[in-house]
Amino acid sequence: MKTKLVIYQVFTRTFGNKNLAKKENGTLAENGAGKMNDFDEEVLRRIHDFGVTHLWYTGVIRHATCTDYSTFGIPQQNPRVVKGRAGSPYAITDYYDIDPDIAVDVNERMAEFEALVARTHAEGMKVIIDFVPNHVARQYKSIAKPQGVEDLGEGDDTGKHFDSQNNFYYCPGEQLDLSGVVENDYAHYAEPYYEYPAKCTGNDRFDSHPQQNDWYETVKLNYGVDYCDAGGRSYHYNPVPSTWKKMTDILLFWAEKGIDGFRCDMAEMVPHEFWAYATQQVKERYPGMIFIGEVYDPNQYRMYVESGFDYLYDKVGLYDCIRGVICDERPASSITHEWQQVDDIRNHMLYFLENHDEQRIAFDFFAGNPWKGVPGMIVSALLQQNPVMVYAGQEFGEKGMDKEGFSGQDGRSTIFDYWASDAVYKGFFNHDALTTDEKKLSLVYQGLLRFCNREKAVREGQTFDLMYVNNQSYQFNPRKQFAFLRKADEEVLLVVANFDQKRVHVNVTVPSHAYDFLGLPEQEVEMTDLLSGFTKVVELKRDGQIALDVAANFGRIYKFNIKTKTVDYVLNTHNKEEFPPAHTAEHLLNQVMFRMFGAERSSNAHIERKKSKMTFVLDHKPNRKEEKAIEDEMNRLIAEDLPVTFEMIDRNNIPEGVNIDKLPEDASEMLRLVRIGDFDVCLCIGKHVRSTAQIGRFEMLGTNWDEQKRTFRIRFKVIPA
Repeated sequence: MKTKLVIYQVFTRTFGNKNLAKKENGTLAENGAGKMNDFDEEVLRRIHDFGVTHLWYTGVIRHATCTDYSTFGIPQQNPRVVKGRAGSPYAITDYYDIDPDIAVDVNERMAEFEALVARTHAEGMKVIIDFVPNHVARQYKSIAKPQGVEDLGEGDDTGKHFDSQNNFYYCPGEQLDLSGVVENDYAHYAEPYYEYPAKCTGNDRFDSHPQQNDWYETVKLNYGVDYCDAGGRSYHYNPVPSTWKKMTDILLFWAEKGIDGFRCDMAEMVPHEFWAYATQQVKERYPGMIFIGEVYDPNQYRMYVESGFDYLYDKVGLYDCIRGVICDERPASSITHEWQQVDDIRNHMLYFLENHDEQRIAFDFFAGNPWKGVPGMIVSALLQQNPVMVYAGQEFGEKGMDKEGFSGQDGRSTIFDYWASDAVYKGFFNHDALTTDEKKLSLVYQGLLRFCNREKAVREGQTFDLMYVNNQSYQFNPRKQFAFLRKADEEVLLVVANFDQKRVHVNVTVPSHAYDFLGLPEQEVEMTDLLSGFTKVVELKRDGQIALDVAANFGRIYKFNIKTKTVDYVLNTHNKEEFPPAHTAEHLLNQVMFRMFGAERSSNAHIERKKSKMTFVLDHKPNRKEEKAIEDEMNRLIAEDLPVTFEMIDRNNIPEGVNIDKLPEDASEMLRLVRIGDFDVCLCIGKHVRSTAQIGRFEMLGTNWDEQKRTFRIRFKVIPA
């Protein structure tokens, strides 16, 4: 089965940090750091359950830092050439080593990484790490390189500005001059930094005087390109440059550790000839290895794909466009132009709305509200078969408003400072602290990312953009709405994303061309919205219109089957008229009894408006203290106001752990999954409240214990708030 990549990026140093001191410019001792071991089985399982296929661990390889690890044999870095107390993960000091900040036992840091890779694989996900090929830290020195490996720069002729076999570029006879760089507070008491001869700076600055806005903490690697040749740039690839061989060996070293992919930092600053050389060697030995390139020049996209890159950032195309739509700077219809520009390589483009370089959606000077990103996420996740990426905390609405230190209040989550993310901390380590709104947002993201591989039409279906026939009218606003179809076999999705701040009623035109292109019949179908569970019957007609209402900053994902008219999407009917508060309480009580006593869901329940009763099979009779704990836990969950959401799934995509034994024999192919926060999930077609606070107060009226049958009956009622 084809897999659509769903990548979850984590900044390893901050992800698991539970120290919320968050002192500006704080040290490791003051602000703490997350560890690789924070990604235990439970955390990894939750990430995988989010729909994630690939986990990108950012900041794994050892980089420059102001923290002194010299007692572990790690060379100390001069703070004058380190950005932030923690340092940039893109100023590598040893390509063969693991960052000590993220290890519980510094001496066992590589073993901890290998265990992390194994745990991630065991939970069904693949591992991506950063490869930083263009530059290294000023004080690069490997202490972990394998025996017999020559270090970068070890054999360089430092008397030459350029030599094809040098690893670095030099300014012969000149000392590095940092007078144009503002000295950071934490560097005031550091010894002056001395570098002679000066090495050229990572952002292609080929003199000895880097300035404040340069990548002054790094040095440029030499791949055989003379950027300062008197006759213009010249290329020297024969014999193969030393840097090509050394960097390819580094890629192979990490591939042997069991990782599954590299995200290659600033790939376009390294000649494509090197990438063709390196990716071929790596993929010959590790055929499943993927390479993701940070390339920002669309004119070079195809060249880098041909050089072995599986995926490229679609930053200057779709990301910039969707950001503009969210901020009301561009019309939603402009999304069409962006995907069409790279249509021939569309499966190679990686879509995202956040990463460590970009501002958070909820940042006051971006969208200011994480929900404004939801329609953009609907488009990013569902428009094509290509990969989609989410940055940790995005799903909980991380604001990026902290003033961390070196990073400053710039709307990005710092990569330079010791810090913690409130959203990530609450989302994974203190879930009860999440607000109802944050929980609802995360469930929407979870649903969208799960659709990526659960729905065949998303995973491998065709796309038909509907914008060209949906012009400005009172029935459709192409500045605020974006609509498209996806189809695989007989399954069709109609997707409408609403970037408006208000609920809209739209008529979506489906042109005759779409019927021909996708092979759609003209017939009546029943459509089910995968986000809400709502159904509607529509008449498919060439050049006809489909009327929809779409909530503000949201969307509709209507699914229908063209093989049969309605049978696949009719939920089973029953003659019960549930009282929604009591019926929702039934779901909660089933899960409470499972978690407290290991009981299976009740097979003998009578849920009524005035009073209800449920029976559970237990291994012992609960005492009065345990009975009180049941009631207290129910009311705690009700007060937490957990969102109640619905998701439509077919029989082939029932999540692990959801019991189907009690489904009737005539159950439909399309089933409704009901989630109460992330506390309970089960198949159900009944009526429910929208969130648990609407249940009111849960009151136990009494209990009965049958010693012979080992059954425990609970009588209860719910009292509306």
